[in-house]
Amino acid sequence: MKWDAWGDPALAKPLSEDIKGLLAAVLGVSGEVVAGPAADKVVLRPSTLADDDLKALAAIVGASWLSTRDADRLPRSGGKSTPDLLRRKSREPQDAPDAVVLPGSEEEIAAVLALCAERRIAVVPFGGGTSVVGGVDPIRAGFTAVLSLDMRRFDQLLTLDEVSGEAVLGAGLAGPQAEALLAARGYELGHYPQSFRFATIGGFAATRSSGQDSAGYGRFDEMVRGLRVITPAGILDLGRAPASAAGPDLRELFLGSEGVFGVITAVRLRVHPLPAVREFEAWSFPDFATGAAALRAVEQQGTGPTVIRLSDETETAVNLAMTDQIGGTQVTGGCLAVTVFEGDAEQVAARHALTRAALLAAGGTSLGEAPARAWEHGRFNAPYLRDALLAGGALCETLETATGWAQLDGLKAAVSQTLQSALQDTGSASLVMCHISHVYPTGASLYFTVVAAQQGEPIEQWAGVKHAVGDAIMANGGTISHHHAVGADHRPWMDQEIGELGTRILRAVKDAVDPAGILNPGKLIP
Repeated sequence: MKWDAWGDPALAKPLSEDIKGLLAAVLGVSGEVVAGPAADKVVLRPSTLADDDLKALAAIVGASWLSTRDADRLPRSGGKSTPDLLRRKSREPQDAPDAVVLPGSEEEIAAVLALCAERRIAVVPFGGGTSVVGGVDPIRAGFTAVLSLDMRRFDQLLTLDEVSGEAVLGAGLAGPQAEALLAARGYELGHYPQSFRFATIGGFAATRSSGQDSAGYGRFDEMVRGLRVITPAGILDLGRAPASAAGPDLRELFLGSEGVFGVITAVRLRVHPLPAVREFEAWSFPDFATGAAALRAVEQQGTGPTVIRLSDETETAVNLAMTDQIGGTQVTGGCLAVTVFEGDAEQVAARHALTRAALLAAGGTSLGEAPARAWEHGRFNAPYLRDALLAGGALCETLETATGWAQLDGLKAAVSQTLQSALQDTGSASLVMCHISHVYPTGASLYFTVVAAQQGEPIEQWAGVKHAVGDAIMANGGTISHHHAVGADHRPWMDQEIGELGTRILRAVKDAVDPAGILNPGKLIP
């Protein structure tokens, strides 16, 4: 990925005239690009690793798999949140890992961890670098240096059990690589988060990722059947059977552990045959409450769409402001919903018919398949628009939460109002958009996108807003994160999320598997 933006530079696009006009009219933002520094002009703080440290690391992984070059340190200096990307524009010295190491075996990882524990060097496991919550920030936390442990060499389909429907995938495989390896054998994992093109199998597990097809295939943690984890205290091979009553499930300690407890090297996952048929249908609802009730009805009766999501009035209106049609279909307002169905022809037809009947009964109007296909075509591209907005003087960021159906409207209102009020306090009007991104029988997730004018120091501007909205989420029955994870950014709210005793449990696990505390310090655990 580009060092100071999201994804593939070839896919980046400038702001359209329609978007510039919307920014000017609503936010007073010109949209004119202000260029940041070139990569070779960015100043990184010098590496603090001693020559003896570097020689010892090179002896483990080989000199060609160890680097202290700024060109290698800079892309691993953080993730892809808005504050991350704003920091990259700074002309002041920036934090970065002191070295990058790319181990090629579990034995090398174990040896690196042992060396770093002995020499008080922090280790940040690194997959695709797509974290938007400070999950890969090179936080020193009192250690002598910080090492980025890049997992890209763990990139194989290790086994495929076609009888059981399970595959073992290397933790360093990016989403497209994993799906290509499985597709060559006629199978699919079916995990498609917005970070799909760059995030890795290990990262999906370490952050409890949830993909856009979760209504049909489940969250990533639901797909996991087993894990191999290297910790400073030893190696764990977890998950012996499809289900077990042999005490607490230790896999759950490492799913969502964000590299704090160990380095995930391989994941055994449920897979399914490639779908033979795919059907699409978009819907319009008069308002968000009606649409949310419709999605709840579908999920609670279990009609089985693979994808189902709902944009609120503002998100739908903003999309329409940029074009009077979505996927070639005239949409006249309200709230847009998308459904997708995958599987064999008979199953897809039955599930689609049941879902359509439920949505019609709940007040929906079918828009045909074109808007749903248009959504799928651009499903991974929203971060590129965020990059262009930041370059054009707008502040753009996302956040997400989840709650029960009974609390959904109240949580949405509280978060929206807090965002608008907090940004108004900084002197900026705002556009706050929301959609239901994932559904469950008992509740749903809410995904917010906010656009405002950059005011003063935009990192500080957003920090104040983020603090206010985090408090609002916790006060109104939401979780601090549904699928972005905790990282450094959400850590201040973890005591409220899990309680003081829960925090003590996490610390006890940390002490057991990582006594020196070298793994990803400053993340997850309060």
